Amino acid sequence: MSPERADGRRLKGERRRRAILDAALRVVERDGVAGVSHRAIAREAGVPPASIAYYFAGIDELLVATLVESADLLVGDIARMRERTPPEGRAWVRTIAENLAMMIDERRARTIAEYELYLLAARRPALRPAARRWFEIATGEVDRAVDVDPAAIKAVLAAIDGLLLQALIAEHPPGADDFEPALRHLLRPVLADDG
Repeated sequence: MSPERADGRRLKGERRRRAILDAALRVVERDGVAGVSHRAIAREAGVPPASIAYYFAGIDELLVATLVESADLLVGDIARMRERTPPEGRAWVRTIAENLAMMIDERRARTIAEYELYLLAARRPALRPAARRWFEIATGEVDRAVDVDPAAIKAVLAAIDGLLLQALIAEHPPGADDFEPALRHLLRPVLADDG
């Protein structure tokens, strides 16, 4: 087989795997984890059901890959936040508030799906390392930026999870202006706030 043909097959395989991962997240967004099956994901991805088994040993492996993909999206979010935010406390608080508001508004279905997968890890040990990856990534990013007590970082991240969960069930979803006061208070030990 020629190298070009092998590369073409590899690219086609990568596209199909990506389509399956994207479809899995859409199924969780729409139907919850209870709606996840080989057949449902294959239908959503537009691939034969056997393709799911070819790329993933089982549903748990697919869900792990979906959680890892979500963690990678978080890395991208953090990188974009860093690019557009000056390195001072007040600006960071606002940027985080805007990102949380976007997660509740524009990416609401994805945020719900991610939390549902995250909570599923409590019942399925195979998903736990992938679920913890979110926390490890966020902690690592904060550690790189500031020198603070790791317990303070854990408390802030846990509180942000709580803010997001409360926002998801709110009658009127909060915006950045609603998140900002709580974040300013939470982030006081983590970021040097200039006022």
